[in-house]
Amino acid sequence: MGTALRSEPTTYDAIVIGLGSMGASALSHLAERGHRVLGIDRFDPPHSMGSHGGQSRIIRKAYFEHPDYIPLLQQAYLGWRRIEELSGERIYLETGLLYAGPREHPLLGQVRASASLYGIPLETLTAAAACRRFPAFSLPADHEVLFEPQAGLLRPGTAIRAYLEAARLCGAEIHTRETVLSWRASGADVEVETERGRYRSRKLVLAAGPWTADLLPLAARHLNVTRQVLAWYEPTVPDLFALDAFPCWLIAEDGLPGACYGFPVLPGHLGGPGGLKLAYHHPGASTQADGVDRTVRAQDTADLESVLRRYMPKGAGSCTQATTCLYSNTPDEHFVIDRVPGMEDRACMAWGFSGHGFKFVSVVGEILADLAIDGRTAHPIGFLSASRLARLPARC
Repeated sequence: MGTALRSEPTTYDAIVIGLGSMGASALSHLAERGHRVLGIDRFDPPHSMGSHGGQSRIIRKAYFEHPDYIPLLQQAYLGWRRIEELSGERIYLETGLLYAGPREHPLLGQVRASASLYGIPLETLTAAAACRRFPAFSLPADHEVLFEPQAGLLRPGTAIRAYLEAARLCGAEIHTRETVLSWRASGADVEVETERGRYRSRKLVLAAGPWTADLLPLAARHLNVTRQVLAWYEPTVPDLFALDAFPCWLIAEDGLPGACYGFPVLPGHLGGPGGLKLAYHHPGASTQADGVDRTVRAQDTADLESVLRRYMPKGAGSCTQATTCLYSNTPDEHFVIDRVPGMEDRACMAWGFSGHGFKFVSVVGEILADLAIDGRTAHPIGFLSASRLARLPARC
């Protein structure tokens, strides 16, 4: 949807730039609170051009990235339940999550520490016991295995549609396929200029994912956009990998940063490509949001196929589909959720989700609505403040 060119700006209580996952959630929360809001996106969300489109993302509480995220995750689980109730859509699927890796691997130690600190249910299994429970796995005998039963997967495309529809029902105005060119202070307000018009609002929410660097000098200095590859394989024994028989998983290896992760095969009625989906959770090659090489070549998926052959050999059939998405990385790989420095009274922002942000969408939208209207939030986001960036190197 677009608008004719306007000579005089239309005024809103708030404008949200970017209607991917975070922006759609923020728009919904703002509209539900009775504010006159406009959401603008250069594409037609949900789409596959950014970070949070597609079939599935993992949600987990035993957070190895940092235990300070866990209070936000506890609220996020409640928020996902709420949008499911509002929309009538199934967004969260509790599959459990199996973590595996060499004994004493730091990632597994961080999972255990987070679970212990917050009382998160977590089982410790031998590799043999894990393979008996989930026969699709072939894990080395010396691997440590943990299982988080309350973890699972989220459906991003369904979630974004649900939030946008909830926003529409509460009166939000939504402009898609409209590119924001600039924004600036205008008196006590903010003025946003797009290729189609000018809009004025009292508050602004910046949630443009990898395109945030085009709109915010702070992000341009610190945001590293990377190309990530995801692939789907047709298992040779499909029943072993079905949704009701196989969990989400994450496997760490010695000498390699990050971890490989994947999902059960989802039934066709849940949408998306068929097959066993997996990817590598670690920043890939640096790129630009508008200059990504979207062609996936054999070398892009070779390491993923190798992981399947080592740990899930009956999953390593033919590759049925491969695609790309983007990580928006900060130097320390933690999010930035804050008011915009120098514009604290009228603009807030959320960016740099570094490949682990989608699970927080339901609570981040609430936080952004708080910051936009009240200038503060009760949620514990101090560790995600923009002020820490001054102590970090520019552009990782």
